[in-house]
Amino acid sequence: MTTNVVQTVPHEVRRLAVPLSASYEEAVRRYERLVPVVDDARLQQLASEGASWEAIVELAVQNAPLEFMIYWRADFAPVMALAGDRWQCVAYLMGNHTTAQPMFHHDPAVMLYAPLRTAIYVGSEGGTWFTVDQPSTLFDSFGNPAIAAVGLDVDHKLGRLIEALGGPVPGELRS
Repeated sequence: MTTNVVQTVPHEVRRLAVPLSASYEEAVRRYERLVPVVDDARLQQLASEGASWEAIVELAVQNAPLEFMIYWRADFAPVMALAGDRWQCVAYLMGNHTTAQPMFHHDPAVMLYAPLRTAIYVGSEGGTWFTVDQPSTLFDSFGNPAIAAVGLDVDHKLGRLIEALGGPVPGELRS
């Protein structure tokens, strides 16, 4: 039975801010090498052809060596510089549709957090930072153990990415 009652779900989210040893420019280059842009044209072609899910999974495996792909990218520095701000910051939507699918199967609202929002920026005291909300804290809010389990798996994948970026892996991603 469907109800038309507004649902409010309070939940706690952990934002992880990880210092990176590389310069901003190098960190962005490394991230974009490790997390390539999704091959959306090929993905849409396969979908329009009615390809099997296995073909979609294979494309993701070929495209994403660390299991994440970029779905969107925005460099905010040029626009914000017009207001006099000199920060360097690029934001991304990063994820993997084959990882999201087992959660989507249970609740399509998980797409609020899949793909994940990430940013690389230069901090107020210098230094390059990578930031992201901890996936398991986002997906746990759905109250479904199957969705929460995928969120924990994404935590571990995120830890491997942070390690490959040259950052210290937060303890929250190891447990």
